[in-house]
Amino acid sequence: MIGPVPLARVSGCRSVWGPGPADRLRSPRARFERHLSASLPSDPDLVLVTDLDGTLLEGTDSTRRRVYGWLAAERRRVLHVFCTGRDLGSVGRLLAREAALGLQAPHLVIGDVGCTVACGVTLTPLPLAVAPIEALWHGRAERVLPLLKLIPGLSPQPLSTERRLAYGIDPHRLDTRRLAAVEAHGVDCLVSGDKYLDVLPAGVNKGSSLLDLLAWLELDRRLVVTAGDSLNDLAMFETGLQSVMVGNAEAALARALPGLARTYRADAHGCDGILEGLRHFGFGHLFDPWPEP
Repeated sequence: MIGPVPLARVSGCRSVWGPGPADRLRSPRARFERHLSASLPSDPDLVLVTDLDGTLLEGTDSTRRRVYGWLAAERRRVLHVFCTGRDLGSVGRLLAREAALGLQAPHLVIGDVGCTVACGVTLTPLPLAVAPIEALWHGRAERVLPLLKLIPGLSPQPLSTERRLAYGIDPHRLDTRRLAAVEAHGVDCLVSGDKYLDVLPAGVNKGSSLLDLLAWLELDRRLVVTAGDSLNDLAMFETGLQSVMVGNAEAALARALPGLARTYRADAHGCDGILEGLRHFGFGHLFDPWPEP
């Protein structure tokens, strides 16, 4: 785990303060919240960390409306974190599109498969969390891009390049054995959903960034529930946090279930699976019974 480290400067971030004398006297949480545009719940009853595609975005419109409405109404009790492979631009477009169903900005976003941490309201990267990831990524892209161009089955250009390289893949042409030569340059290669290849700084993923975030915010891990459906969610489940593998999870993720002691496999898909998992872990009282629409 990277953990809280002092910040020098993060390119492209609105907030670029360094840790002055006053900062050193603040708690880690106070230092972190200084970069947020809106306050977080001071004493949440639940920290809900959700993947988007196939998880929070999956389900009937009626179920999604209810879940999104509950999250909006309980912002003082439920600290909500998006944990997604999407970049911040894609998250912003998603929020605009799904506003009609009632989806509001979360408190925080872990994007780019763990390589970006941002304020949920402004989608501004948070320097204290991003700086150590930026340092690990420095110079890696230049080393691995020439190797990746030689591997068949990848999209011609990366789909995202923010502290990672993301490609669309043709699973019938991609020879994953060739990725070992790429990983020798200090990166991890992750194939998920038979759709995407993510090249990440070694050791950085959804799980590592989530644990760092919990450390910054000094949150009780017993209050945390994660939910996901694809192989890039495996790192979240491997943290040992309470986790929900929704019923529509991809086969490669489901095969890992026997080794995940604190992961509950829901029968229901998407949003219904999230609710099923929350009930399993004892958080059903936060939304049961549902108010009448």
